[in-house]
Amino acid sequence: MGPEKKMRDTYSVAIFPGSFDPVHYGHLDVVETASELFSKVIWAIGVNPLKKPMFSLEQRLEMMRLANKFPNVSVASFSGLLVRFAQSQEAGVIVRSLRMVAADFEYEFQMTLVNRKLVGELKTIYIPAGQEHMHMNSTIVRELILSGEDVEGYLPPEVLMFIRGQNIHTRIRLS
Repeated sequence: MGPEKKMRDTYSVAIFPGSFDPVHYGHLDVVETASELFSKVIWAIGVNPLKKPMFSLEQRLEMMRLANKFPNVSVASFSGLLVRFAQSQEAGVIVRSLRMVAADFEYEFQMTLVNRKLVGELKTIYIPAGQEHMHMNSTIVRELILSGEDVEGYLPPEVLMFIRGQNIHTRIRLS
């Protein structure tokens, strides 16, 4: 196998990590773009013991499965360092999303530098959500859910119906 083939294989698998608590249209924009760029995308929840998610790991994985309409995208979870998970999956690229916040870029770039120091051949690309979803983040969506506000414009219908069926101590408006 020549160097061109090895390089193509290395960069054909990408991981899009996050907490996805819950999955919203901004996430789907990024997953869709990644699915067009890479042969295989692993959409993965990184389990962080320091975070207290609204939805359990199982619930978040189910929301991702329901929202995933892309044949080359699989759903997974991992604990520990992202770079070690990427190595175990033979992924050569980390996909990160960016929002219109300078602090978002600063944090993402800092993580990219740390990952590069740990695994130099692992590349990171940044894919912004579409303009209409660039302002979204899961924290805002969770606050809207807990306040009983309409979240229909933020969540895919499958995710909205899933959340509606969960035992959340508030009502969720569906318009």
